[in-house]
Amino acid sequence: MAKKFHVWRSAHGLGTVLRPTTPLEAGPKGYQFQKLAVALAQGRVVPKGDEVEKAVELAIDLGYRHIDTAYIYKVEDQVGRALTQKMAMGIKREELFITTKLWNDRHAREAVVPALRESLQALNLSYVDLYLIHWPVGQFANLTFDYTDYLETWRGMMDAKQLGLTKSIGLSNFNQHQIDRILDNGLDVPAVLQVEINLNLQQPDLLSYCKTKSIVVMGYTPFGSLFYSKARADAPPPRIDDPQLTAIGNNHNKTVTQITLRYMLDLGVIPIPKALSYDHLASNIDVFDFNLTESEQAILKRYDRGYRTIPQLKWIRHPYYPFEIEKNNN
Repeated sequence: MAKKFHVWRSAHGLGTVLRPTTPLEAGPKGYQFQKLAVALAQGRVVPKGDEVEKAVELAIDLGYRHIDTAYIYKVEDQVGRALTQKMAMGIKREELFITTKLWNDRHAREAVVPALRESLQALNLSYVDLYLIHWPVGQFANLTFDYTDYLETWRGMMDAKQLGLTKSIGLSNFNQHQIDRILDNGLDVPAVLQVEINLNLQQPDLLSYCKTKSIVVMGYTPFGSLFYSKARADAPPPRIDDPQLTAIGNNHNKTVTQITLRYMLDLGVIPIPKALSYDHLASNIDVFDFNLTESEQAILKRYDRGYRTIPQLKWIRHPYYPFEIEKNNN
């Protein structure tokens, strides 16, 4: 049986509803959408065969309705096949919330709409619910920098929304100053900001800023450096076997990853954990039947070190690189 879903509302044009819905945040023109997504980014791991297609089908069977993908993940076709299959079996399109993203080599305003049409063809959809600029950094296919102003890219995103190809538009990996520049130029307010959020990188100032602008925050890499296999040598604690985390998990009969996702939700973030297997998908969605105590939240808050798991230093010389130099970046 599908679990009861919790949903957010956005003031900036997000659409789609789940059954049943529980409104948690409202805006004057708000729409409801699911509070937890399944991410299909696999990093440097190349998905085998149809494993992403099968994972999306499993996710929908478990009750997920929010699917997060991107052009650069190279799996939009698999997502599309899974969605087509599930809709043929009775899942309504309006129940689903599909996010995809514009890659860095399509930042010219006139390139945005064709890029989205290409993604839609792969997804076998007439529209997506959310289209994001994946990074503010432009880069051509030959890996040389593209210095297109992201304001022009954003105007292309607005064009796509006007054409009905996406219900809403947003940003990924932008900093506060870059968002301010978009707003200062009188352009549409992003519906969503998707950034890295985890125990080591809780970003309280950015979350507070987005709240004042009614921008919903989605958090990727919610497990950060919890797993030894993914932690760099300089990564601060905690790890998956951290005594304090396991104690909190034992208090609620939950795993450390479930405790982490619950904390992200308590921060007001929509977590986007990566998962392909049934066990991981089922575990990640099983986080709505308990609450952390204030003392437990205080323990988790202390792990914040401002440590970024995915700094993408290869782009640090680009003028729109969004991290570490945020105060001077425009």
